[in-house]
Amino acid sequence: MLDIKFIRDHADLIKETAAKKNISVDITRLLMLDDQRREITLKIEELRAEKNQFSKKFPTLAPEEKSRALEEMKSVDITEDRLNEDLNAVKAGFQELMYKVPMPVDPRTPVGIDDNSNIEMERWGVPRKFNFKAKDHTALGIDLDIIDFDSAGKIGGSRSYILKGDGARLEAGLLKYAEDFICRKGFTLLSVPVIVNKPALYGTGHFPGAEEETYYLERDDKYLVGTSEVSIASLHADQIIDETKLPLRYAAFSVCFRREAGSYGRDTHGLYRVHQFMKVEQFIISKNDDDESRKLHEELLDNSKDLLQSLNMPYRVLNVCTGDMGQGKYYMNDIESWMPSRDNYGETHSCSTLHDFQSRRLNIRYRQRDGQIKFCHTLNNTVVATPRILVPLLENNQNEDGSITIPEVLRPYMDNQQEIKKKE
Repeated sequence: MLDIKFIRDHADLIKETAAKKNISVDITRLLMLDDQRREITLKIEELRAEKNQFSKKFPTLAPEEKSRALEEMKSVDITEDRLNEDLNAVKAGFQELMYKVPMPVDPRTPVGIDDNSNIEMERWGVPRKFNFKAKDHTALGIDLDIIDFDSAGKIGGSRSYILKGDGARLEAGLLKYAEDFICRKGFTLLSVPVIVNKPALYGTGHFPGAEEETYYLERDDKYLVGTSEVSIASLHADQIIDETKLPLRYAAFSVCFRREAGSYGRDTHGLYRVHQFMKVEQFIISKNDDDESRKLHEELLDNSKDLLQSLNMPYRVLNVCTGDMGQGKYYMNDIESWMPSRDNYGETHSCSTLHDFQSRRLNIRYRQRDGQIKFCHTLNNTVVATPRILVPLLENNQNEDGSITIPEVLRPYMDNQQEIKKKE
């Protein structure tokens, strides 16, 4: 959410941003509703001032004047009630449009309709060339008996999976390694709710817009999160943080759920796009300072790059274009890891700067040393998300005999096991 004064002063910029982000929002109507909101509010305040004056004057009136004055005040009450009804209707329409207003983007952001306009910024590592017929991760998982899609489908339907034996141990070790890795970077680890209230999703900018992607628990009027970002960001809602405590660096592990509505078979093979997954997320709450946010964005990005390098995972970094970034994103990079079965890179990390978009919705502020109160900036990025990261991990580390070499950094988390082999 943006400041309405900023929207009014930069209406053309907001309209241009909405077009570039493929967002439909009527800024002209929003400003009209804001005018009505202020006009009606002023009328209500004038009526209340009139009633206050009446209350002070009433005891001094003659008996015959009191009767007439009371009738006049009843008319004022009726007018005030009607104006309050009008104000509530205008506020509802105003709020609905405010939730759709996009955050302007960093000048570095390329303009484009979809991910085809994302620009590659850098690469690390050399994609492996196999001297044998390489398998994809599903074949590897089935042959090694560490992934079971058939049984999972009977239990949970399409896009379900079961990790077995060393597959489950590899995932658990990877997640624990990611937690230790990010904690060594100075982040505070959290275990957060994955069942949340609607305000948390509106506050982080997932609603409106991602309702079709989100699992709804109708009986309880609650939702399952698609990322722990929702819970971490909401941690300091309606709080004023002391400036000396910023930036706050958090990381959280959570199970995540996404309906993947609208994918229509795209990337649904194997473990790449599933309904239930696990993720370690990194999140920063910082001062309202563009230069600091830029440095912290690079910090989050470097953390994920360092993790992938420690796994010897080739990757590339993309500058995400306007049409492929969310409503609240100011600047965004994706990291794509090399996936041999695709003969291409596939997204495994997403790093975003949102400036004060989320903090205004969640009312997260900080008090400067001079006493002035400002809205914070927020940033987030993936540390690791599984099972998707298992796609490149299994495929890049396969051997000719069908075994998987476990990356060295993960071996201590798997009882120093070096390979995953087919059980006799």
